[in-house]
Amino acid sequence: MNREIIFLVEESAEGGYEAQALGYSIYTEADDLEQLKKAISDAVKCHFDKPEMPRIIRLHLVKEEVITL
Repeated sequence: MNREIIFLVEESAEGGYEAQALGYSIYTEADDLEQLKKAISDAVKCHFDKPEMPRIIRLHLVKEEVITL
């Protein structure tokens, strides 16, 4: 049983946020971070059976910034 699942979270080009699980085919999106957390939780519950359900969901937020010289 995997006790943890990690999601890569990025700002969407269209606005809002996108999240992709690392090592699993789980993807979701939402307008804000609170909605995204709920959507991730729901997606994880749908993807795993109870015995295999991760106990921890870790979010890695990536913010892209560009600096011009």
